[in-house]
Amino acid sequence: MTESNSNTSGPRYLQVDVFAEHAGGGNPLGVVFGADAWSEADMQRFAAWTNLVETTFVLPPRDTRASYRLRIFTPTREIPFAGHPTIGSAHAALETGRVVPHDGGLLQECGAGLLPIRVEGDGTARRLYVQAPAARVLREGGDEPLLHAVLGDTRLGALAPAFVEGGRRWWVAEFADEASLRGWKPDHAAILALARADDCLGLCCFARAREAGAGRDESRPYDVVVRAFPAGVGIVEDPASGAANGLIAAYIAQREPEGALARGYRVSQGREMGHDATIDIRIDGGAAVWVGGRSHTVIDGTIRTRPF
Repeated sequence: MTESNSNTSGPRYLQVDVFAEHAGGGNPLGVVFGADAWSEADMQRFAAWTNLVETTFVLPPRDTRASYRLRIFTPTREIPFAGHPTIGSAHAALETGRVVPHDGGLLQECGAGLLPIRVEGDGTARRLYVQAPAARVLREGGDEPLLHAVLGDTRLGALAPAFVEGGRRWWVAEFADEASLRGWKPDHAAILALARADDCLGLCCFARAREAGAGRDESRPYDVVVRAFPAGVGIVEDPASGAANGLIAAYIAQREPEGALARGYRVSQGREMGHDATIDIRIDGGAAVWVGGRSHTVIDGTIRTRPF
């Protein structure tokens, strides 16, 4: 498809499956190249039309140190950072030859600043890792009325719920076990009220998949289960959330610096939605959190008209 792989008819559009060992299991992302002349309103209209969790626009960098500049849009608004758009856009930029790694990495310019991306492997085996923005706990404890309205009498885990900021703002809650998190049927209206009150994305929940120190097995090749509910941007549930996982990892590392998860772990997310995402977490020295995994290009074509 020579025509679809050029910009002679319009910007190039790729749809990428992010955080998936095999195509179809992760989080879909739209990536646009060559829309440098589009206005912000054009980008927002196109993101609303794709109706994906996020659509990104890869643009020339303003900072000479950066590999490229990224703008990220949900169907309703622009956001400064998100994990799966960062990983998927870097994958698309590498696959199309728009960028090449230097010293094993890229440097992304976005609303959250300059973010380093590690590049490991090539082709279908390539794994990419973004260093998540530094995180800090704004509030901690499960006695806030709006949070209690969401969690109710849910049996929680070892760490207290916390309101965490780092590129994005989320409430984070640990469930007592994997089964209770996978089977949980949340009150989405209550999560929306919580998100609006604290001007955040919503609630992300996690549970440990086994006892500390227990090894992996073929039936459960992961350490932590995550579910994310970004009601604050109009999304009921996210099948694979890099930013939420980055905040969860930072919170675990801060509160359990000597724990079994303090140097990194593997996440399962999205099975409750019919997906099967795999997200790898690496934590350097208990501070820098890297979120990554594999991506697959599913669609490669040309946008023939400017948005509506």
